[in-house]
Amino acid sequence: MYKKILVATDGSALSDLAVSHAVALAAALHAALVIVTASERFHLFSTEADQIADTEAEYRRQTGRKAEAVLSRAAATAAAAGVEAKQVHVEDDQPFHGIITTAEAEGCDLIVMASHGRRGLSAVVLGSETTKVLTHSGLPVLVVREEVAPAVQAKPAGSVEWPEPSPAFLAPGR
Repeated sequence: MYKKILVATDGSALSDLAVSHAVALAAALHAALVIVTASERFHLFSTEADQIADTEAEYRRQTGRKAEAVLSRAAATAAAAGVEAKQVHVEDDQPFHGIITTAEAEGCDLIVMASHGRRGLSAVVLGSETTKVLTHSGLPVLVVREEVAPAVQAKPAGSVEWPEPSPAFLAPGR
């Protein structure tokens, strides 16, 4: 089915779920794995605090160290499952573009990413690299959602909980 899977990670707990899922899928399918993390390029004029305070060389050192830590942690997860993984750090002004470009350049046939599943105004305001990859990629994208404990899941306001129908009610001829 899938021969080469790309998983995008930023090192967050949520993207760790995507890494775990991609590793398990790659192991089950005997597929190759490409782990990618994306950083924005340095901009002389920026509103990002780390870019304002740093020189370009210092910014590159910091993003390189962070990328190395993120990638090596994800690669360790893959190695523990017996999956070999290529590590890629890409710099792009639009991280979603770097993810798609890497997937295409590496010959991947599936992209795995995480999503908070934001809706409404928060989704519009915050945006999402996952949403952008879904929108712009021609490759299949597997979205791993945040795990929520069943006891914590909220029911919509005004929802009604219906009892299970009895077997007599479901019997033919009723």
